[in-house]
Amino acid sequence: MAKADNLQTDLRQVMPKLGGDAPGADWPKQGAALGLTVDEVLRIPALQGAAVVAGYAGLDRLISRVNVMEVPDVLPWTNADQLLLTTGYPLRQAGDLAEFVRELHDRGLAALGIKLNRYLDSLPPEAVEVADEIGFPIISLPDGIGFDEILNQVLTRVLNRRAEDLDRNEQMVGDLVDIVISGGDLTKVCDGLVQVLADGAVVTTMDGRVLASSTADGLTGDGLTLDQMLMLPAFDRTGRLRVEAEPTGVVTVDDDQRHRLLVPVLARGRHEGRLLVVSRAALGVAEVHMVEWAAAAAALVLTKQQAVAGVENKYRADFLRDALVGRAGSAERVVGHAHSLGWNLDRPLVVVVANVDDRGAAPLDPLEERSLQERFSWAWSQAVHAADPTSPVAGYAQEAVAVIGVDERTSTEALERTVSRFARAVRGDGGGGRRSFTTGISRPITDVTDLPRAYAEAGEAVVVGRRLHGNGSVTPFGSLGVFRLLSQVDPDELRAFAVETLGPLATGEVADADDLRLTLSVLLDNNLNVAETSRALHFHYNTLRYRITKLEQLLGPFTTDPHRRFSLALALHVVQMRGL
Repeated sequence: MAKADNLQTDLRQVMPKLGGDAPGADWPKQGAALGLTVDEVLRIPALQGAAVVAGYAGLDRLISRVNVMEVPDVLPWTNADQLLLTTGYPLRQAGDLAEFVRELHDRGLAALGIKLNRYLDSLPPEAVEVADEIGFPIISLPDGIGFDEILNQVLTRVLNRRAEDLDRNEQMVGDLVDIVISGGDLTKVCDGLVQVLADGAVVTTMDGRVLASSTADGLTGDGLTLDQMLMLPAFDRTGRLRVEAEPTGVVTVDDDQRHRLLVPVLARGRHEGRLLVVSRAALGVAEVHMVEWAAAAAALVLTKQQAVAGVENKYRADFLRDALVGRAGSAERVVGHAHSLGWNLDRPLVVVVANVDDRGAAPLDPLEERSLQERFSWAWSQAVHAADPTSPVAGYAQEAVAVIGVDERTSTEALERTVSRFARAVRGDGGGGRRSFTTGISRPITDVTDLPRAYAEAGEAVVVGRRLHGNGSVTPFGSLGVFRLLSQVDPDELRAFAVETLGPLATGEVADADDLRLTLSVLLDNNLNVAETSRALHFHYNTLRYRITKLEQLLGPFTTDPHRRFSLALALHVVQMRGL
């Protein structure tokens, strides 16, 4: 029991404070009293025979206390969530009743109960109109009942409701303690929420990737399904929670009247994820507290998982690094040890390197940087392992590396499509603070002793691909061709060569430089075949002959000089490289 008590204390210490993200107006403030709705209060015995005369839309307002109006200037002594009881006598002296009703609403009162017929026969139409407009209930109280009976019965019901909510809270905390003590995972935390108060719950990473989920349909076979939950406005088309758009600490209601609450999962003072709860029923203060406790339990589970995974992943990553740089031993040892880790390296392989692009960004806090690296590596693991669980994936500083099994006959184009699919899964829709990255793919290898060469090829494909296609590209080493050589040359030298060779076509001194470069490129690709080139460019034959004449005037007689043609082809490749 001592262990459970200590863990409960830990839960209280890590319970998130939800005020950090600017709560909205719909957020039920911590410390606000729990109570009954106006509709529930109307069902108590003391109010049998009472009638709602205005403000029907506000019957879901919360009543947590009762006040009696004895003087006309009662407003300074009123508080939010009150049921204000009065006779017509002080109302006759309160002035404009329509304005009085509006002021009660502005001060957050729940409802006004009036004994009519003695000092006030009926409410002015203006007051009824205002009450209906703002949804502020006005109740006609029965004549034969005293205010003290109403007070006693309402407050008794409110206290009983508070006691029920406290019991439910205590049970929830106990269940969460049991989950953490027994080694339960995030799914168990979500299950606990669904069993007690929600139709669905998910825990995500900070960028919105779902780590665990639970729904009413999954637990009972009836109710909200996971697919339905992922179709809610809070999620994008890839199933990612829109953490950049969904406010934390705010109860939102969608068009389908489902209530949503998103809270941060805090561990060691750091944001480690988000917990989203979806419910058909309204989420009041008591439910909010339960979600807070669940977020605290999720933080403890995440901390434990990260501690265990950190040791395991470092061991795996160190071994893969040794294999990638040729320090892991013989081929037999590498294959055997990889097999013990659940990896299959005894087959044709390619190495994929995904390198983060934003190196020029402002430096991050070391803990934040480490968290981003871990999420980047985890995302690549999820994407690759969905297709092949036996492929090694590891993260190092600014890159993630995967060693993927392939068919020896797989073409470069098919390989690029496969890796591009993985990259799209990692990138998602770009929201949630995801960073841009460039991906390089090695040529296939059939022996693990060639892993260092393949790793170097993938790294070079990243560098050259970034210069050719920009950030976010996917480039196979096998498609680089002459660009492999050009990438090794000093950029200033390349720029000078392009200007000297292409002249005004490189500097833009002629108005149609881009069109002329395209014509020259297609002409060289077709080995100076004018008919093929005119068809490819959709030009008339004579138009192309005119352009060739113009090109030779600018560049020299390249149609009869093979060395000049070679230089021009190289210069056109240089122009394609970014930053030149």
